[in-house]
Amino acid sequence: AAIYHLPGEPHRLAPKGGPSQVSRHIPRLLLDIQNRGQLAAGMTVYRPTHPQLLETYKDVGTVTEVFQLNHQTDATALMDRYAGVAAIGHVRYATCGGDDRGNAQPFERHHIEKHKWFAFGFNGQLANYQELRQEILSQPNFHLARDTDTEVLLHLISQQLSGDRLPRLIDVLSVLSQRLDGAWNIVFLNAQGEMAVARDPLGIRPLCYAFDGSLFAAASESVALANLGFRQEHIRNVPPGHAVLIQNGQLELVEFATSPRRAHCFFEWIYFANVASTLDERSVYLTRKRLGEELARQETLTIDENTIVVPVPDTAKAAADSMAFTLKVPSVEGLMRNRYMGRTFIEGTNREDKARMKYTPLPEVLAGKRVILVEDTIVRSTTMKVLISQLKDRGQAKEVHVRVACPPILSPCFYGIDMTTINQLFAPKFMNLGDPLTPEVEARMADAIGAESLRYLSFESIARSIDLPSTSICQACLDGKYPTSAGKQLYQLELDRMHIAGVQGRAFDR
Repeated sequence: AAIYHLPGEPHRLAPKGGPSQVSRHIPRLLLDIQNRGQLAAGMTVYRPTHPQLLETYKDVGTVTEVFQLNHQTDATALMDRYAGVAAIGHVRYATCGGDDRGNAQPFERHHIEKHKWFAFGFNGQLANYQELRQEILSQPNFHLARDTDTEVLLHLISQQLSGDRLPRLIDVLSVLSQRLDGAWNIVFLNAQGEMAVARDPLGIRPLCYAFDGSLFAAASESVALANLGFRQEHIRNVPPGHAVLIQNGQLELVEFATSPRRAHCFFEWIYFANVASTLDERSVYLTRKRLGEELARQETLTIDENTIVVPVPDTAKAAADSMAFTLKVPSVEGLMRNRYMGRTFIEGTNREDKARMKYTPLPEVLAGKRVILVEDTIVRSTTMKVLISQLKDRGQAKEVHVRVACPPILSPCFYGIDMTTINQLFAPKFMNLGDPLTPEVEARMADAIGAESLRYLSFESIARSIDLPSTSICQACLDGKYPTSAGKQLYQLELDRMHIAGVQGRAFDR
């Protein structure tokens, strides 16, 4: 997230205290994208009249914990200390690196020269991280302290800013685009008060911005800008290969790299993003509604008076409600979610225990019923097995039929979703990439998770539901077609590793 009050009249959304306090909006922006990461949060502020021109505050924990939002006095004192006319913020979801404060973002690099003193936040994952890391370490007297692509990016930016010349931000981004392979959205702020909000040339991860009068803001998702108070007509997507630059009090949208194609991550619409967001002109809610309609069209289960649809809260609710409406079956909340638990898929280890703690089945709703349990995806199957067990044992459901609003996930993701090896995944234990998804395969899968039946959404349904051509979507985790060269190389290395282990081509030796 980013916010900046440009020279001009105080904006209607400027907080109490005026333009010099706009950094107070960062925690609020971050709260609305908390779904994107729960490990750590932080912000860097720019204060042109303060000796510490840039200052970073960050820690492990949720936005509420880090910014002490449950303690008004402490939160106010914190925001008073970090008040500024511009700020960037970040919530962390780790695909590499430890869960400690040192890996929290933004990363800041101090320097005596103002244009070399900067901070940045990074959303995505560099598929060529190891290559870049080795290149840096091969240089004399160079050292990397963390096992994370964010630190590599820090060094690459620093290299572009080194030397006696004063580089243009657009040139820095242009050079980076030639070096980086993968998903990389960046918010950048330096001690001269210059800001850049950039999206990679493929547009893998979403990025939105709004500008109204003297106030600029950006966030990964539109819901954060809308909830801050920006009108819908002021909210735009940053086009792939473009950046919003703020320099010398002026704002401009510039192209720093050509975009050979679009490769928007489909996972954003079906799971990752806030249901209230609109990504690249496509509503997340309407996409999930259409996914449910697609599920209903392919349903073969005989419906009777004891059949109910139950969503796995919260991301599957729109699809479940839509499926139930189309089938004329009641959609009921037979699973109650503990709102104070994180999102199990993005939370790291021990998912089985977290799933038990996270959901409570309601026997008064479920007892004796044929339950059509709708889930957005099955990645590892850990949560699904626990849910089915809970529905039957504690909820007293007679039958559980699982319907998944996504095709089988068969390949790793190297662009920012934490599923980087084949052996983490459920579906490859039963089928290989390119194999047809037959009723027999789904029956074996259902038996493995304890369900009476299991049905996946068809592959073609994804592009139809998002309303984008399949050539504009990254579906590599479904079809193994990676949009970047490093992604293709990593996948081949993973296949080679599985072959050496003696499992690739045998669907993991069931």
